[in-house]
Amino acid sequence: MQSLIVKAPGRINLIGEHIDYNEGLVLPAAIQKAAIVSISKRFDDQFHLTAVDIPDELVIESYADLCIQEKQWANYIIGVIVQFLKKIKFPTGFNIAITSDIPMGAGLSSSAAIECAVAFGINELFELGIDRMELAFMAQKAEHEFVGVQCGIMDSFASLLGKKNHVILLDCKTLTYQYYPLDLQAHSILLLDTGIQHALASSEYNNRRKECENGVALIQLKYPAVTSLRNATIEMLNECVPQLTNKKVYKRCKYVIEEIERTQNACMDLKANNLEAFGQKMFMTHDGLSTLYEVSCPELDFLVNEVRNKPSVLGARMMGGGFGGCTLNIIQTNQVEKVIKEVKIAYESTTGKALNYYEVSLEDGAGIV
Repeated sequence: MQSLIVKAPGRINLIGEHIDYNEGLVLPAAIQKAAIVSISKRFDDQFHLTAVDIPDELVIESYADLCIQEKQWANYIIGVIVQFLKKIKFPTGFNIAITSDIPMGAGLSSSAAIECAVAFGINELFELGIDRMELAFMAQKAEHEFVGVQCGIMDSFASLLGKKNHVILLDCKTLTYQYYPLDLQAHSILLLDTGIQHALASSEYNNRRKECENGVALIQLKYPAVTSLRNATIEMLNECVPQLTNKKVYKRCKYVIEEIERTQNACMDLKANNLEAFGQKMFMTHDGLSTLYEVSCPELDFLVNEVRNKPSVLGARMMGGGFGGCTLNIIQTNQVEKVIKEVKIAYESTTGKALNYYEVSLEDGAGIV
């Protein structure tokens, strides 16, 4: 094989936000919006990288030049290449061009989609036989080492292992997973985009992760068996993390412990086909993300509160890293246009910002186009 085109989707996460790096349960799904990569072998050892949408190019003339670049977009590609080089040496260099219709900063994991498309493409081009789970880990490590975001496994996992019209119940501690068909009945999934780029998300994401680790360390002083917040209880938190001296850490851990339990209960709602109960938990998740985890923003809060009392909306919450991006809404299909019109007018008159929106469908993970 000399050349090919592959795509890897973005993802939504129905519930369990900021839980993957705390070893809890999450419920992601791949969506129809995707990163697309064209890749072809060269006759030398160079790597020619192209970002179609910017547009911009970068030539890596030797393996020694595979390091973090000033051109941030290139690091998503180079980070993945370096992960492969830890395992093998390519027989040739290659040309690679990336494009994407995933809105950046919307909380749909556009970066993970690019990394997964690159990883999947390299694996297929050179017929390396690396399985999808391992490719997901390689994409995650690229994000850690070359982008600087200490993300969990959920984003790359969903991009590579998504299944059409299904959600994935992923246990981020054991990495066991199960597919569940998502029967939306007469409802649709609608994303309302604040138009705010979450510039704080990367740094604050790492801060939240550190705050959760600090909470675990305090709990471990009395309960050594607790290795993550997955194993912790509210009683342990109250006993080991004093609110007066560790208020931030306490609030972060409280949200995570409650969200892990909420996600488990939400999965039971899906099994029982009780979308109404599931939707109410989405509102509860948003409230926790806003007041305890403090990763929301006024625009996200506005969008959720604007639909909270609409009978046609079963549930809504912010999603992704936070500080901007989209809210995820489950809405009666025949009321979607009405809700968009009402919320759009209210949002734009209140914030002065345009409101974009996307209906999403659940699709398969990465594949050859």
